[in-house]
Amino acid sequence: MDILSYHQRSKHRPDAYARGPESIDWDAQPDPFRTFEAPDDAGRSARQIPLPLTASGIGRRWSELWRTEHRQEWVTPDRETLANLLELSLALSAWKQFGSARWSLRVNPSSGNLHPTECYVVATNIAGLEDGIYHYRADTHALEQRCRFIEKATDHTPLLWLGFTSVHWREAWKYGERAYRYCQLDTGHALAAVSYAAATIGFSAHQIVPLTVQDNKLADLLGISREQDFTNPGGQAAEREHGDCLLSLTGRQGLDTLLFQANHGDWCGRANVLDSRHFYQWPVIDEAVASALKTKPDSAAPDAYYTDQAPMPARGVLADEPAARLIKQRRSAQKFDPAGSIRQEDFYTLLDHCLARAEVPPWNVLQQAADVHLFIFAHNVEGLDSGLYTLLRSPAADEVLPPALRDAFVWQKPATAPQHLHFYQLLKAGTRRTAANLSCQQAIAGESAFSVAMLADMNDVKNNHWLYRQRFWQAGVLGQVLYLEAEAAGLRGTGIGCYYDDFVHDLLGLEGTQASWQVLYHFTLGKPEVDHRITQWRPYSERTPAAQ
Repeated sequence: MDILSYHQRSKHRPDAYARGPESIDWDAQPDPFRTFEAPDDAGRSARQIPLPLTASGIGRRWSELWRTEHRQEWVTPDRETLANLLELSLALSAWKQFGSARWSLRVNPSSGNLHPTECYVVATNIAGLEDGIYHYRADTHALEQRCRFIEKATDHTPLLWLGFTSVHWREAWKYGERAYRYCQLDTGHALAAVSYAAATIGFSAHQIVPLTVQDNKLADLLGISREQDFTNPGGQAAEREHGDCLLSLTGRQGLDTLLFQANHGDWCGRANVLDSRHFYQWPVIDEAVASALKTKPDSAAPDAYYTDQAPMPARGVLADEPAARLIKQRRSAQKFDPAGSIRQEDFYTLLDHCLARAEVPPWNVLQQAADVHLFIFAHNVEGLDSGLYTLLRSPAADEVLPPALRDAFVWQKPATAPQHLHFYQLLKAGTRRTAANLSCQQAIAGESAFSVAMLADMNDVKNNHWLYRQRFWQAGVLGQVLYLEAEAAGLRGTGIGCYYDDFVHDLLGLEGTQASWQVLYHFTLGKPEVDHRITQWRPYSERTPAAQ
């Protein structure tokens, strides 16, 4: 099965949802935390290196991230810089409890709070770290040293990379065949979280570079191809990880030396089993993985569109709060107040920050950033009629989409909209019921200030299957933009992975030759209603002051 056939198979319809488990044992959820504490065949565990928790002291305000006069300088990373970066991107943000149930939240969002994304650190000449490869432990905010480089680099420049992988079973346990999509969205969430964290710390946008790596090479570099490290002595296999992507945090660097060091390095530790009982099997996900592998290097850098328009200043009610505080307070809303609205200036600022800009977070983590476009169900946006709108994020879409959609759409630019935004009203109408129905009849999509459907043209995926992953990463990055813009506006958002795919396409009039346009993600944003029955604690409270 190729990746586009997988996409078709994993669609939801009102009469037939994508295949998933018939029942779920909520007390047997897969372990959300991967570790390499278990000894390997040589009897050695991965050494754990605690990281300091100091990011809350970073004072850069959210509004400063959007000011061109506040462009950051090149940062030479060290152990504390790395600790701050991970604390503001992939660490725990809280523990919650309701009755006897207790669960953790993280800075980066995840479908169902299941967190399939794992992160590895590759470091050479970083002060406070031995050269090698490390696995990040979100539960303890620590690094596990998986590999010590024996062959030392001749270049003494500090170099740092982050590698991302996915444990597909964590999502498949709940969502079945559709889980592969959600894992890709979560990779996008994580990439965006890293970009925002880097900007908050002061990294130059130019020193963060997404690297094109073939999947087999990425697996070798991160150690996830080491069969012996994912099988315990009793023969039970730990859930495998699949490589996603690699970010350089110190500019564009070659990987040949790194791969040599990893292949000749001193590895230790064994992966834990996350779920001892796999009641269901989803071989379709394995087929999707195989189809979407990146097996060849790019022949040329991909074309990428970025707007030259300077970003609008952040003016939300919390925009002058420290960025670190906004980032760490991000939550997914569970319920909205239908009377809640979003201010017009906050709405347009949010749309502006969805445009891809090469020097503004979070777009520096993607090779292609403007292929996903927003269709907006405006329920209660101040100064805007209720109705269906669209934000087109590239000039190419402005040419292609209008003739592809319904003839009845008016394509009228609101008088209040900033001139540089390709933002149009398509239809004036009440949208609450439609938005809820399209999102698998979830009320949360209709009770917010507005909801979003993200669509992309998947035509080029036919000849380059691995682009499927990139499209979902883009949608996930946009999701994190919306999450944090909501927080800055004093509101809250939540991603929605359950929607009736083809019903969205039918609403827009996409059919026949236009069927390559596909919906990838839904999102909704508004004034949250907080459940005060849930108790919340700060993360890492068990660490001693000295370890903080």
